[in-house]
Amino acid sequence: MNLNSSQNPSQNTIIMPQSDELGVVWHKGKALRKGYTTGSCATAAARVAALMILRQQVIDQVSIVTPSGITLFLNVEHPLIEGQQASAAIRKDGGDDIDATHGMLIYARVVLNDSGVIQIDGGEGIGRVTRNGVGLALGSAAINKTPRQTIEQAVREVIGLNRGANVTIFAPEGEERAKKTYNDRLGIKGGISIIGTSGIVTPMSEESWKRSLSLELEMKRASGLNQIILVPGNHGERFVSEQLHINSDYVVTMSNFVGYMLQEAVRLGFRHVVLVGHSGKLVKIAAGIFHTHSHIADGRMETLIAHLALLGAPLTLLQAIEQSDTTEAAMELIAEQGWQKVYDQIAAKICFRINQMLRFSQEKPRCDAVMFSFDNQILGSNRPINEILEDFQ
Repeated sequence: MNLNSSQNPSQNTIIMPQSDELGVVWHKGKALRKGYTTGSCATAAARVAALMILRQQVIDQVSIVTPSGITLFLNVEHPLIEGQQASAAIRKDGGDDIDATHGMLIYARVVLNDSGVIQIDGGEGIGRVTRNGVGLALGSAAINKTPRQTIEQAVREVIGLNRGANVTIFAPEGEERAKKTYNDRLGIKGGISIIGTSGIVTPMSEESWKRSLSLELEMKRASGLNQIILVPGNHGERFVSEQLHINSDYVVTMSNFVGYMLQEAVRLGFRHVVLVGHSGKLVKIAAGIFHTHSHIADGRMETLIAHLALLGAPLTLLQAIEQSDTTEAAMELIAEQGWQKVYDQIAAKICFRINQMLRFSQEKPRCDAVMFSFDNQILGSNRPINEILEDFQ
């Protein structure tokens, strides 16, 4: 790691703030700029604070090597030296992946000592862990494993083997920004999390989104639950609470990642999984579509038509549904002609598809599916709804 900004960077080196040089990814024909994580910010801030103590001079730019091997040269803000302690901030840049932490300052305060040990903690605006299941000890700062390692390594390289240091990561805007994240639902209170496994933010990354959903699933399992309700989003969550009267503690959002969240439920040992959602979303699963975003696959009308045909519905109804623009419009036609029993058949097919996908699991969870309409009416389920509800009493 070199502080000399006049150094000739290698092809694996990115100079900031020209962060567009970090590289781009292409999404739907558009070039999207990469960024760097809160973990990279905290690491760089801690490194430059330690350097300023040893050099007793203000430093305006610092370099770090991210876990992915990319070197970042980052501008330093608010550098301050006070004897054997110093603080500095790095501004988070998520590139074109604009999240709740984009543009905020991540600070580190480093205090040197003779202990030989580097202690890392969170201060103002860094969340605290209040529930099991997120991979961190109760009461600890929400600084994940990889950032902790990179912070310690960066400081150790500066101070040597014999000195010790107390490192505090803080973010004055953190508590307010955290309100726009999943932290509260994960039991992380009072601020943001310091995260990042590669150190680099890739725009439109489904992996980070999926992982945040999986963390909530892990938390539920750690709390002792062995049955779970997966919903596509807020509408499903409200329906479970207000219409089915089931405690929201059982509910986890799966978004479009149906297959991934089912695989995670198997990994974590859940014994009973219930999928609850609007028919327009869940009907895709009956066709074996386990990523339900429309850019992956659709097949809603075709699935409705196939199941209605198997029940003997008239050709005129099938043709009218084929011409429908929305699932809701098709549902109106189905209700008008009295073919609502198709939803129970589709719910049963959803569970069949799930069981088929998980057929190689040693301990496959029990599956149920419940579909509802936009006006919050139950349309169908694979078995009597009262039986499903009894499992959650």
